[in-house]
Amino acid sequence: MTGFFRALNRGDVSTVEAALHTLDEPARRALGDELVAHVRRRRDNWWWGKGATALAVAAVGTLSTATKAAALLGRRSVTLEDVDSELVVAAARQRGVPWLADLAYRLAERLPRSRAWDGWHFIADLLLAEKAPPPTGDAFVAGWAHSMWWVRPAEGRQQVPMLDRLRADPFLDALLPRLLEVDGIGADLAFTGSGQAVTPTLAALAMEGRLDRMALLDGVLGRLLRGDRPGALRPFLALHEQLGPSPVEVAARASTYLRLLADGPGPVAGLAQRALRDSGREVEFESLLDASRVVLGRPEKVLVRAQLSWLDRLARQNPERAADIAEALASGADHPAADLRDRAAALAQRHGHRLVATVTVAVADDELPPQVSPAPAPSPITEVDELVEEVAVLHAQRWPSSTLERVLDGLVRLTTTDRDRLATALLPVLRRAEVGAWDHQWAQFNVLVQLNGVLLAAAAPGEAATRRDQWSRILSQSLARTMRPFRNRPAVESPHGSALTLVYCARIAEIGQRLDGRNDPGLLAAPTSVTGALDATALYERLAALGDRPVWRWDLTQALLRLPVGVDEALATRAAALGTSAGDELASWLRGDALPAPVHEVVTVGRRERRRNWDYGFDQLPVRRTVVTSAPPEGVADPLGLLTVPAHPIGRGPHLWSNLWPALLPGHRGLVAAHLLPEIASAAQEDARHFAMVLPVLAECTGEGGPALDLALAYGLCARHEVDRVAALDALLMLAAAGDLDSPGVGGQLGVLAADGQLTLTRVATPLRDAMAAGARLSVWRLLAAALPPMLAAPTPPRGTPDLLNLAAEAAGATGVLIEVPGLADVVARGGTSRLVTEARRLATALAA
Repeated sequence: MTGFFRALNRGDVSTVEAALHTLDEPARRALGDELVAHVRRRRDNWWWGKGATALAVAAVGTLSTATKAAALLGRRSVTLEDVDSELVVAAARQRGVPWLADLAYRLAERLPRSRAWDGWHFIADLLLAEKAPPPTGDAFVAGWAHSMWWVRPAEGRQQVPMLDRLRADPFLDALLPRLLEVDGIGADLAFTGSGQAVTPTLAALAMEGRLDRMALLDGVLGRLLRGDRPGALRPFLALHEQLGPSPVEVAARASTYLRLLADGPGPVAGLAQRALRDSGREVEFESLLDASRVVLGRPEKVLVRAQLSWLDRLARQNPERAADIAEALASGADHPAADLRDRAAALAQRHGHRLVATVTVAVADDELPPQVSPAPAPSPITEVDELVEEVAVLHAQRWPSSTLERVLDGLVRLTTTDRDRLATALLPVLRRAEVGAWDHQWAQFNVLVQLNGVLLAAAAPGEAATRRDQWSRILSQSLARTMRPFRNRPAVESPHGSALTLVYCARIAEIGQRLDGRNDPGLLAAPTSVTGALDATALYERLAALGDRPVWRWDLTQALLRLPVGVDEALATRAAALGTSAGDELASWLRGDALPAPVHEVVTVGRRERRRNWDYGFDQLPVRRTVVTSAPPEGVADPLGLLTVPAHPIGRGPHLWSNLWPALLPGHRGLVAAHLLPEIASAAQEDARHFAMVLPVLAECTGEGGPALDLALAYGLCARHEVDRVAALDALLMLAAAGDLDSPGVGGQLGVLAADGQLTLTRVATPLRDAMAAGARLSVWRLLAAALPPMLAAPTPPRGTPDLLNLAAEAAGATGVLIEVPGLADVVARGGTSRLVTEARRLATALAA
């Protein structure tokens, strides 16, 4: 059967079919076993196009059950998207296969939800050939939704209008209810095929009676009630508008619309509001007022403003209920937006509600809980089971630095005292996680690859031999980079790549070489704080315990970098008395020959150069970005490159494992922030996720923050994703509580970035308002007072400036602290009723008071 498999690999379907016709049933089944083995051992194991068709024909022509055929054709390496289903059905008919529909159902269960169209048409053709009902699983329904607008090339020549195709779709009646139930399915309906959209086509089918219009409307409302991502709900919002429910139909579903109005996302609540308001029929008053009280507290200003107008109209039309409506209007007097607050209060008073005046007591300072000291580092790992558990749970994640340090320290201790037991317990965990399966020699400065290598070396001694050359190369490249002395030595060229990552990789390579030792007491650099900081007395005691034993170079280097900044002459004298080279190193460091403070400079960089014509990501990069460069002071060498932060162009991509960097230099907050700034900025400018989550870690560290930390907070407060903005808010509050927040510095950077168009300013109001609610009123007011002048001076103040003026007026009134805001008077002097002028006038009034 060698010729059969050669034809199979070539995608020669006719030869495969001809070979099958010559075989009886026992021979077919024997060939089926060989087919499965062939696919499993084939190196170039990708099947698509004609090759996939030949494989499918061979599968139905030789395998004995639908289970075996689905296992073969459902492999990730088999692409069924372009399989010629007619040939497969013909092969099944020729053999008399009774399980073709079962095969389709099993393949449908294997459809990936994220790529449901991959093979959907093939499965659908098998079902149609067998006249079998369609499955209703999420993935199959998603593939059906995709098939509505995407016409396969073979069908495209016919140019059948979407309306005609869907009208005759054999799956329409069975799958339409599920189309309204599957989460995320709206994203598959948002596209158009040949200029035709799905939702108006469904509405047209409902209007002509092909679909039950009332059932479709109820299904859409049910989908909106269950909620979904905004992009997935958008097609259903459009379908609701296209169905055009009448006032009678809206009134019959008033309770549903009221629930959507109160609890739905902004666009959904707006739809419900318009439907109820325009129905012209009286909605049950108490239910409407209950929903209105919720709506008047929502953050969507358009929604609140429309609800206020609706209630005002109802109060004028129904004077006998004006008092109840006025009471509901009064609930809007607590809205965060001052203009809506004022309007709600005015309408409530107009219709007879008397508001109780509240007295605001100015507090001329922050009211934050006292600073909480960082927690001590967890105790060292001394048991094999605990080490294996940490590796099993946290492997392949962005490990916290404290966890990584515990694992490295425990690995050194236990490999040199209990190697056999550790290997027995650790190796199965690493094999299950496929550790080492994807290592590459070029990844010698990849922290994860090096960490995996050390773990494997501890679990399998043979692995240590294969990786020893790589560790030696890493360490040999760093031999010339002796860290001290910093002064009075020739300049050293900075290393290529991230210096902070290189230090981690050198440490791990050194640890790999330590695994052959005996009774190793652990790492000198093991932190005593979760921030990565190391108490100087603890390091002295560790060196004293070592006595004359040799000290590992990168272990001591990292330990020194983790010491608190400052001079300690008494401890330095004790360290020098040890009479060892490591003791002398510690003494010199404690006497001031430590890592110097770098020189920072704020610069603006542009995009990288375009990479030929197909650099499709280039146009999505921001045009400019403000970052901080760092350099050693004059007369100081930077052998490790830690003090040097160049101005790289935008678009170099993120550094892996940069979340570990703060723990490498826990006493140099501003320097680490400069290294991290491009990635934190990407959270605001490139919609990246999670890159601002390092800010609370930076806030727990010590040292001057400088312009790099100010910029990092400004970018983080304007990040695209809420998880990053919350992290920036946490960092701001932590710094404020510790007295380390430079509010004018953060505000000044925020204002300049916003005026230059580098930030989406509308994102910052919510975290700043939350900071005020947490007690940081004065810090927020000082921040805003510094941020507003650059924005007010811009030719066109950035969108979101009125919201910050509003918030500034609240902060100024809450603190009673007078801070001049340059440019505010000029905006007020313009006059008019624009929101910018109105909010500027509000702030000016608060300052005058």
